[in-house]
Amino acid sequence: FSPKTVLGLKDKIRDLTNSLIDNVKDQGGCEFVSAIAEPLPVQVFLKMMGLPLDRQAEYRALVREIVSTAADVDMMGATSRILRIAASMRDTFVQRRDNPQDDLISLLWGAKIDGKPTTMEDMENYGVLLFIAGLDTVINAMGFGVCHLAQDRALQDRLRQNPALIPETVEELLRRYTFIVLPRRVAKDVVFEGVEMKEDERVMLCLAAADLDAKRFSDPERVDPDRENKAHIAFNAGHHRCLGSHLARLELQTLYQEMLARLPPFRLDPNHSPTCHGGNIFGLDSLRLIWDV
Repeated sequence: FSPKTVLGLKDKIRDLTNSLIDNVKDQGGCEFVSAIAEPLPVQVFLKMMGLPLDRQAEYRALVREIVSTAADVDMMGATSRILRIAASMRDTFVQRRDNPQDDLISLLWGAKIDGKPTTMEDMENYGVLLFIAGLDTVINAMGFGVCHLAQDRALQDRLRQNPALIPETVEELLRRYTFIVLPRRVAKDVVFEGVEMKEDERVMLCLAAADLDAKRFSDPERVDPDRENKAHIAFNAGHHRCLGSHLARLELQTLYQEMLARLPPFRLDPNHSPTCHGGNIFGLDSLRLIWDV
C-alpha cells in the first residue's frame, strides 16, 4: 500500500475504470453503485490480495452483512460473521503459504512479528481487517462523491475545464462526506473536553462530525476545492491511519478524471432517489445517474 507500489497500479486502474464506463456510456444512465463503484475498487483489491475474482459477489455479501450489523450488541452474532469471513479466505491462505505468489497474502506469510513467523491465526486477523476495509470503504467514498457531482453542475463544468483541480476536489469531497464512526475503548480514566470517561468504557469516534466542525472549517457543508484548510481525518490519523489511503486516492482521482472526460454532464435520475444505509460505516446502496446521449 506504499505510494510507490500503488503508483504501479495506475494504468491497470485506469483501464478497468474505462472498461466499466464503456459498459454504460451509450445507455444514457446507470445505477452507479453496482455498475462502477462496486466493481472498480473490489476487483483492484481482490487482485492485490490474491483472492479469486469469481467469488466477488460472495465476498461483498459477507461485508454488507458485517457493515449493516456493525452497531449490534450481539457479540456472538458478530463473532460468527467474522469467522465466516475468515473461513471464506482460508483455502487461499493455505495455497499461498504452500505456493507463494506475487500478492499481498503471500507477502504477509513472509513477514515476521517480533521475530516470529506469521501464523494462520495472524493471517485470519489481518485478512478480516483488510477484507472489510478493502471491500466497502472506497465504494462509499465514490458513491458520495459522484452523488455530489451529479447535483453540482458548476463544479462538474469547472473540473472538465481544469482537470488539475481533481486531486484537491477528491480531498474536499472526502472531508465533506466522511462516512465512518469508529468504536473504541477508553485505555485509562480521562476527562476530555469536560467529559469524564472511565477505563474500558466504549466510545464512538464520529469522524464525519469532526470533518464538519464549524470551529475548524468555515461553512463546513459547502464543497470548495479552493478551501485553504484541507486537512481532514476521513482516513483517521496516527496509529489507526488507513493503510489504503494512497490507493483510495488514486482510485477516486482516476474515477473522476475518466467520468468527467468520457461522459456528458451527468445528473441524478429524478425518478429514482438515492438510497443509503447507516451504521458504523454509512454509504449509498443505489445511485441512479442519467446523461444525454
